Amino acid sequence: MAGFWLGPRAAMRGYRLFGYDSIGSTSSEAMASARRGDAGDVWFAALQQTEGRGRRGRVWESPSGNLAASLLIVHEGDAASVATLGFVAGIALQEALSGNLPASALRIGVDGADGLTGQGHAARLALKWPNDVIADGGKLAGILLEAQGLPDGRMAIVIGFGVNIVAAPTGLPYPATCLHALGTPVSAEAVFAALADAWVDAFELWAGGRGVADVLARWRRHAAGLGSEVAISHDGQVVRGIFETIDEFGRLIVRDGARGTIAITAGDVHFGATATSGRT
Repeated sequence: MAGFWLGPRAAMRGYRLFGYDSIGSTSSEAMASARRGDAGDVWFAALQQTEGRGRRGRVWESPSGNLAASLLIVHEGDAASVATLGFVAGIALQEALSGNLPASALRIGVDGADGLTGQGHAARLALKWPNDVIADGGKLAGILLEAQGLPDGRMAIVIGFGVNIVAAPTGLPYPATCLHALGTPVSAEAVFAALADAWVDAFELWAGGRGVADVLARWRRHAAGLGSEVAISHDGQVVRGIFETIDEFGRLIVRDGARGTIAITAGDVHFGATATSGRT
């Protein structure tokens, strides 16, 4: 059994944890637990997934030594507020990873998708809308939010996190990286403990949906590609323009010189040379 542990703040708040060396999918296990009547606030973490998935049913590779973790929460709020939990997850994951990544290194980003540090300098880590964390221009981690209604009218929400610790997938249409390749020989268990604690802080900022504005403001501070050329592809259509902001609903706002501003609710985002090349 993998040696995962909760951070002190997560343990103090009463979160529970199931750790695995290998599992089909932590998110599937979390949702199955909800259907069995689990009250939530429970993590499922594994060193390997054999049936991991990303957005739109894509396969998420998770070889042994990487981190797959899913959090089950049971919530009574509306679907609109639940959707913003993806941004809560983003700021929690960014915080957990920033504590494990050296601040300075040779930058190798090729997508023009840099966030900013508090001093206004390019950051190694950035949040890429809607659900990725990138480091030095390569995808380091991803988030998947799933929700299902329960018989009592409440909603089971599973937030899945996948972090490339020891290896990154190859053969992708975008660059990917892992913490070890970035010079950080940290373990999946240590990253998980940091994530569990960072989640507590981010979730308390969210405050049952009342703090969405604060969450989005913090997310924007770490956003990749703000003010740069962006291309968003969705269902065979491509929208191009300038990434202006994330609005109060979490939509990506693109300024198109011909059509004004466009609010994007879903899609695959490309920055920099990729955005202007015509290839997405």
